[in-house]
Amino acid sequence: MFGFLRRHKILTALLVIALLCGGCFFSRMRGPYHDYERDLLKPEPGTKPAPGRLEVGVAKRDITVNMDDYDPWVDVNDNGKYDPDVDTYTDHNGNGKFDGIWIAGFGTNRPAKGINDPQWARALALRNNGVTVVIVSVDAIGLFHNECIRIRELVDPSLDIDHVIISSTHCHEVPDTMKIWSFWRRIKGLDIPLIGFDSRYLENLQREAAAAVEEAVRKLEHCDMYCATVALPKEGFVQDTRKPHVLDLNMYLWRFTKPDADETIATLVSWGNHPETLGGRNCIVSSDFCHYLREGVENGVPDPNGVAGLGGTCVYVQGMIGGLMTQLRIEVPHRDGIRKFKEDGFEKTEALGENVAIAACKALREPALVWKNENPLVAVTAKTFLAPMSGKFKWGIMLGAIHEGYYRGGRAKSEANLLRIGDVLVLTVPGEVYPEIVEGGIEALPGRDFEVAPVETPPLRSLMAGRQNLVVGLANDEIGYIIPKSQWDTNPPFVHNGKSQYGEENSPGPDVAATWHGVAKDLLARMYAAHPFQ
Repeated sequence: MFGFLRRHKILTALLVIALLCGGCFFSRMRGPYHDYERDLLKPEPGTKPAPGRLEVGVAKRDITVNMDDYDPWVDVNDNGKYDPDVDTYTDHNGNGKFDGIWIAGFGTNRPAKGINDPQWARALALRNNGVTVVIVSVDAIGLFHNECIRIRELVDPSLDIDHVIISSTHCHEVPDTMKIWSFWRRIKGLDIPLIGFDSRYLENLQREAAAAVEEAVRKLEHCDMYCATVALPKEGFVQDTRKPHVLDLNMYLWRFTKPDADETIATLVSWGNHPETLGGRNCIVSSDFCHYLREGVENGVPDPNGVAGLGGTCVYVQGMIGGLMTQLRIEVPHRDGIRKFKEDGFEKTEALGENVAIAACKALREPALVWKNENPLVAVTAKTFLAPMSGKFKWGIMLGAIHEGYYRGGRAKSEANLLRIGDVLVLTVPGEVYPEIVEGGIEALPGRDFEVAPVETPPLRSLMAGRQNLVVGLANDEIGYIIPKSQWDTNPPFVHNGKSQYGEENSPGPDVAATWHGVAKDLLARMYAAHPFQ
């Protein structure tokens, strides 16, 4: 046999290439963390922990892309896409091809031209009764589960952190971190992504996120924790673009101060809305309304009708945005009460972010809304689960193109968490969940694809026993829209006016929602059994 191979060098080379490709394919299909499991409950049952004074630490690390690493270009026809036959670029490294950094969200082939504001990895560390948990918010379209595991892996183990929750803000104007929007070339009218993905940005994001975790833990200090919940109106803020129209309009707020003082260490804001105010033709990197919201909470919003800032470091975490929750095509008022913005752009983005910041600052100063978290026991439970994927998600995982790690039956590994801080509960979802799964109101109308009653019942909100109950989206994974099975509607006659609705094409499948819902119920039951509310 070896003599045959020596005599047929071309065939031998092809065989070697095939073996290497096969090995790469198998490796990507298996994924780098195939055996990784998380099944955690801290403090352990029966320990009866006595909470002392809560500790908090906060840190932020700049993850803004370095534009000097990529080729500048001129959008000659001003269409927000790179057209090689029309547009021009400067070949920095002389390799004879355009090397761009690709913006995620909306369509493919949107290379960045410049930067409007910095992007961040912001970490909030919490410690009490011997348990340390860190929440990290990154200005990213999303991170797959493996990428989140990698961040955890990079953190200094000597810090003795029990759990790290990593949530993406889902900004649609930042570099691609999911290999979906990175353009390679157009073939017969189709933009082909993936091959143009540059891992340098993602790797730097992971390093900086881990560094933010470490810094936040090293800065832990005693604090008081204040909470508030305020409902924002739909008008001028957000709309649900798919029936049934179910929204969580609440904004959930935390403020951590020096003990018995009015000096802010950190704030946390959670609200459900897609950061996509700049629209799909924008080529300037930005964290969208999240930037103006955080700046406003920290430093204030100027007159007219502004507000003083709270100081400290603001962390924004995304809420429930499936359905989908957006500010596109709605009119956002300026705080001056005169100007209004409907078209995509920075004026509208700034107005929205500042309006949310004003509402947050006012709520956290309103005695009727604010309450002190008096017995802030820190407890956390987490569970790895296998999500049953279908359609293009299933094939993408099988091919190792996205969300590396295939499991028998077309399943992918993901994770759900439940964090308790005294009278606050935080439930995480590894994607963009339809609010009706949490709030109630799931439909099962004639003509739907699956003739089943609502599966994801009861609504999870009814099972959450905290005084304040948050659901944080895109946490530890981004597997797309999580849709109730009885609302799955891809085939005629369609349940609403005979027309299909947007959503299923960016969903991992009709059975993921019930799977996550079941895991969430189990986590709630586990928490209550081990650490019941009084």
